[in-house]
Amino acid sequence: MAAPQPELDLSPKVSDEVRKTTCYMCACRCGINVHIKDGKVAYIEGNRYHPVNQGVLCAKGSAGVMQHNAPSRLRSPLKRVGPRGSGEFEEISWDEAYQIAADWLQPIRQENPEKLAFFTGRDQSQSFTSLWAQAFGTPNYAAHGGFCSVNMAAAGIYTMGGAFWEFGQPDWDHTKLFMLFGVAEDHDSNPIKMGIGKIKARGARVIGVNPIRTGYNAVADDWVGITPGTDGLFILSMIHCLMKAGKMDLTYLAQYTDAPVLVNGDEKSPEFGLYLRDEDGKQLVIDRNTGKLTPFDKPGVKPDLAASHRAKGVTHRPVFHKMAEMYLSEEYAPEAVAERCGIPAGRIRAIAAELARVAFDEAFELDHAWTDFRGEKHDKMIGRPVSFHAMRGISAHANGFQTCRALHTLQIILGSVEVPGGFRFKPPYPKPATAHPKPHVGMTPGGPLNGPHLGFVHGPEDLALKEDGTPARIDKAFTWENPMSSHGLMHMVISNAHAGDPYKIDTLFMYMANMSWNSSMNTGGVMEMLTDTDENGDYVIPHIIYSDAYSSEMVAYSDLILPDTTYLERHDCISLLDRPICEADAAADAIRWPVVEPDRNVKGFQSALCDLGAKLGLPGFVNDDGSQKYADYADYITNHQRRPGIGPLAGWRMGENGLQHGRGDANEGQLQSYINNGGFFVEHIPDGANYYKPWNRAYQEWAVGMGLYDSPQPYLFTLYVEPMRKFQLAAEGHGDRQPPDHLRARIKDTMSPLPIWYETDQQGNDGYTVNALTQRPMAMYHSWGSQNAWLRQLHGHNPLYLPTKLMREHDLSDGDWARVSSPHGEITVPVMEMAALNDNTVWTWNAIGKRKGAWALDKDAPEATKGFLLNHLIHELMPPKGDGMRWANSDPVTGQAAWFDLKVKIEKTSAPAESQPAYPPIKAPVDTGPKNIAWKVGK
Repeated sequence: MAAPQPELDLSPKVSDEVRKTTCYMCACRCGINVHIKDGKVAYIEGNRYHPVNQGVLCAKGSAGVMQHNAPSRLRSPLKRVGPRGSGEFEEISWDEAYQIAADWLQPIRQENPEKLAFFTGRDQSQSFTSLWAQAFGTPNYAAHGGFCSVNMAAAGIYTMGGAFWEFGQPDWDHTKLFMLFGVAEDHDSNPIKMGIGKIKARGARVIGVNPIRTGYNAVADDWVGITPGTDGLFILSMIHCLMKAGKMDLTYLAQYTDAPVLVNGDEKSPEFGLYLRDEDGKQLVIDRNTGKLTPFDKPGVKPDLAASHRAKGVTHRPVFHKMAEMYLSEEYAPEAVAERCGIPAGRIRAIAAELARVAFDEAFELDHAWTDFRGEKHDKMIGRPVSFHAMRGISAHANGFQTCRALHTLQIILGSVEVPGGFRFKPPYPKPATAHPKPHVGMTPGGPLNGPHLGFVHGPEDLALKEDGTPARIDKAFTWENPMSSHGLMHMVISNAHAGDPYKIDTLFMYMANMSWNSSMNTGGVMEMLTDTDENGDYVIPHIIYSDAYSSEMVAYSDLILPDTTYLERHDCISLLDRPICEADAAADAIRWPVVEPDRNVKGFQSALCDLGAKLGLPGFVNDDGSQKYADYADYITNHQRRPGIGPLAGWRMGENGLQHGRGDANEGQLQSYINNGGFFVEHIPDGANYYKPWNRAYQEWAVGMGLYDSPQPYLFTLYVEPMRKFQLAAEGHGDRQPPDHLRARIKDTMSPLPIWYETDQQGNDGYTVNALTQRPMAMYHSWGSQNAWLRQLHGHNPLYLPTKLMREHDLSDGDWARVSSPHGEITVPVMEMAALNDNTVWTWNAIGKRKGAWALDKDAPEATKGFLLNHLIHELMPPKGDGMRWANSDPVTGQAAWFDLKVKIEKTSAPAESQPAYPPIKAPVDTGPKNIAWKVGK
């Protein structure tokens, strides 16, 4: 008789309900299905109907369960009761927290609004937080882009109206050659993984340019282990090869870029190097049809790339001539750059030849008729199946802005931007620098700022300077030190406030910015600045308000804590006004909503700002009778209008005949419509309008209808960025607004209107010859990730990876320890060999190391004993030059933090008990988490 078989439930009920929202475990903003059982989060999977990830979900997204249940979650507003840095707090009510904040903020708003510095980290609500800061009246607002990606974003917008990441993406369906520069695994990970899988299935080739071969570079067909900081030189050498071989899309350059625009060639003229324009300010070209001078956008014009124009004794030559003069120079020949780049000359030529072969020999056509902005009708769209993607690896250098511009120039001369097979913009881009606001710093005590804080300057007249020429902003953004700093300089705020340069502040207000640990250069120095007192015993930075969801290192250094929710307990708006989830073929935005309610006395930070804004009486946050205008962030998302008919969300707005998309009045049921649709809205671009967006009449008209523009705004790509030439002219002595003498040479040398490359090695690096980098792992994005019970199993601690050559030179083996030093400090850390690494570069994972006492981790957690930060070796200032100046460790054009210019020295040492430096534990307002975390929902 057969033994009885067990009865198994092969289809268990896994959840009672599925609630669809948007992930927050990185900046991909994927759609997720949150399974709820017995009122709790059971598990998370990808939403297969979502436009971003189409059901794909990474380890971070799945681990959102543990983010929501983290033992380190803050539980109530907190008031500091011990010395700053002690971590001694008492719980208070929200009313008391608001009153403390108002007592600090109201006097400075009435007397001197610049005394508030309001800076936010990796949040995704910058259109809202900037509005709050503008209503307060302070000029001192920015987000984390100044130490993350402003070189990439600003270079793209100034050059072509958009850049990589949220601005655009490769044409995954048609590209045949995909080339990545400096892309780590944390950025856009699911879409890139999906895209690489798609193109590899078609046999397309992937080239990865990165000193480190991990992630995307590990699956590339060809890996280029470049010397850090030389990407721009490598790119310009490829441009040299392409121009010398005549491998350029000349029709594309003539029709859609400023290559034929005429430039003043009189070296004695105050307009030397500026565009020739008509009385309406339009750039002028020579029409090949008539040989006459004409505006670039005149119907029927065929701009001439070769013709010059002479008038009043001055010769005006096209931008294309200047490009040829610069890039055909032998200084960019592969043989001249190979040693510095670490790439053999033959390989540089081979890659350039492959780009040209695919772009031109494998060109194709799509049968899509379209009409351009000059009225010319085209029966086909020409495909150039070469696409690029780049990120922080080429951006976080002191030459990053020009390097990013060089990469965009490479794309443009191949004719591979906004064409089938190339790089494509995501709505609301393309949007050139001229379509963005300029920075504003006009203050009125007790009133709002006179306009948006951040923007794009077009000459010295737009700099954020006071009447006496000193910086108007605490971070010195938009000054002669870094004129085009479109995202601000968050990494300089604490240092400048502590030094009183350019002035002292009263209150530092920060959100999700772990500035006392992994988000600052010079970590030890910043902790000292935050706790330093003056001769009276008062803190040099008198008040610090901080909001976070978790007990991070920064909490201990704050005076007032406003506890945020987890992302599953809050409303959020991923808006077309800010950082939307669009794809190249569609405009899209999304929400988060409380799929579960908080079980603690916490509040979404944006809702807290609505309350605090009303308490302070900020315009836009109170009604005419003084009552609170927005009950919470959900109310704001629904009812706020940035301009008539345009709100934070584009979907399901109210029109004359019912619901409509794009433009329309507020709809009280809007958020529920998003929830019913899976948490997102998408509107596809009509066929025939989805390529050539800057010049395609159909796209421009569609964009106006969607509220992306108020009127059609065609423009030319600017290979030659004229505003940069205006700054050079000022440095040469022209104009009313002049730079200080000590900056004249730097402005002339670095602000070339055509992309250039220059060395970034800092003064004081004698004896420090090894490049040192950090890179975020695919399993972690925010520093939150290293307190996540699931993700910690992937990256519980981090070694310093050394190439085989350096391991042998220093007699090191896996598991040995090394003392690593820079001009700014030293660390002692474990090492591990990695062969797939540039042979003069060391690296480690970013933000793994934690301070004891933070994040509810055990005092002996590997993150706190073996984990470490390279931040201790980096400084926000460059080594002194002996001139008494404070020179920021930043790109001289944008001010982006030059994290990746770090040079170090390595010495073998005996193993310490813990990685060094080891700071004393900080006391946390939450208890240490349980030793073992078991997770099960339901019976």
